[in-house]
Amino acid sequence: MTKKIVITLFLALIAGSSYSQKMNVAKLDSLFQILKAKDKFMGSIAISQNGTLLYSKSIGMDDIESNKKASNLSKYRVGSISKMFTSALVFMAIEEKKLMLNQTIETFFPTIENANKITVGNLLNHRSGIYNFTSAPEYMTYNTQPKTEKEMVEIIIKGKSIFEPNSKADYSNSNYVLLSYILEKTYKKPFKTILNDKIVKPLGLKNTYNGGKINILNNETNSYSFSEKWIKEPETDMSIPMGAGAVVSNPQDLTFFIEKLFAKAIISESSLKQMTALQDNYGMGIFQYPFYEKKSFGHTGGIDEFRSSLAYFPEDKLAVALTSNGRTYDNNDVLIAALSAYNNKPFTIPTFETIAIKSEDLDPYLGEYSDAGFPMKITITKENTKLFAQATGQAAFPLEPTEKNNFEFKTAGIKLEFKPNEKQVILKQGGGKFTLTKK
Repeated sequence: MTKKIVITLFLALIAGSSYSQKMNVAKLDSLFQILKAKDKFMGSIAISQNGTLLYSKSIGMDDIESNKKASNLSKYRVGSISKMFTSALVFMAIEEKKLMLNQTIETFFPTIENANKITVGNLLNHRSGIYNFTSAPEYMTYNTQPKTEKEMVEIIIKGKSIFEPNSKADYSNSNYVLLSYILEKTYKKPFKTILNDKIVKPLGLKNTYNGGKINILNNETNSYSFSEKWIKEPETDMSIPMGAGAVVSNPQDLTFFIEKLFAKAIISESSLKQMTALQDNYGMGIFQYPFYEKKSFGHTGGIDEFRSSLAYFPEDKLAVALTSNGRTYDNNDVLIAALSAYNNKPFTIPTFETIAIKSEDLDPYLGEYSDAGFPMKITITKENTKLFAQATGQAAFPLEPTEKNNFEFKTAGIKLEFKPNEKQVILKQGGGKFTLTKK
C-alpha cells in the first residue's frame, strides 16, 4: 500500500546466522557492505529454509535523529504484506463457518455500490470493482489523520465502482480495509486483537502486530526519503490502512509466518489452494513472482517510504523477506542479489562511482520530451550540475550519470539514454522501452 510512486508501472550488524554452504555469502556480504558505506540503503533481510535461518543482516538507521542503528530487533511497517495476514484470517473465519467466500457484502456494507453482487472472495482477489481510495488525489491530504470505520466507509463509497464485480481484477486497498471491518464484525473484536489472538500468539511471533504511532523505544523505525540528505517522512495513521497495510513486523517474523502458512499450520491445505489460485494473475492476498525458472508466492509492500517484500519458493522451501525504511538503491536489486547468492547465479556489485559533469554539459538534454505512445510528458531541467526529470503531474526526481549521455533514477528503476543529435531520449523501466522526442 503506497501512494507516492514515480511513474508507476531491497556492513553492519549480523543477527545470529548459520549460513547454507551453497550460498555465496561473501559476495552478498560485499553488497551490504558497499550499500552501508555509500549510505544507499537502510533495512533488514532474512533468508530461511525449512525453518532454519540461513542469512540475516541489518544496515542503516532506525532513527537518524537519535542516531539509533538498525539491528535484528528493528521493526518496520510492511505495507501490503499485511494483506497476506488479513487473507489468512478470512480463511480461518471461513474454516470456522463464520464467513463464506461466495457470500455478498450487503449485510456488512449496504450502502456500498454493488454490495449485493460483491462477494468476500471478490474482495480477497481484487475483483470487487471498488475504487482504490489511495489513488484519489485527496488521499495525501488526510493520510496522517485518524479515521473511524464510518469515515473510511464513506471515503470508499465516494470512490464508487469502476467495473462490474468479478468481470476483471484491479488492485484496490479498499478491498482489504473492508475485509478488516468484516473480520471485526464477525469476531466482535478489534482487528489488532484478532491478528494477535489467531496468528501472532499461536506462532510465537515476537515482532509482529497491528501498528500505531511509531515508537522508536520499541525498536520501530522511521522512514526516510533522500534529497541530498535523508529526510524523515510523515507517518500514515494506521487507522486508515487497517488490514490493507497496517502490520508492523521484521524479516525473521515474516519468513517464519510464510513458512508456517505453506506448511498448512495456519490455514488448511484446501484454503491455501484457494488463496494461491491465480485468476488474471491475482491470488487471494498473494501473488506469484518468478526467479529464473523458479516460482515464488508472496507480496510486496509500500507505505510512506517503507518498502518490503516477502516470497516463498515451495520447491526449495525457501523464504526471503526484505524490509527497508530508506533507499536510493532499489529493493528489487537487493532481492535479486540475495536469491542469486542462494542459487549460485551471477549478480553485479555496484561501485556507485560518480562521473564529473559541468553544468554546461547538461544543456543539450534540457527540454520537454513526449511521444504519442507514452502517457506522460517528461521535462528535463537542471540545478547547477544536477539533472532532474519530471513526469506530467508528478514531482521532479534527480538523475545520476552512469556514462556519457546516460542517466538513471535507481529508486524507481528508470534509465534515460539521451541522443542530443536526434533530439531524443530513450526511457527504460520495468522491461519497457520508449523513445521520446524533444519538443
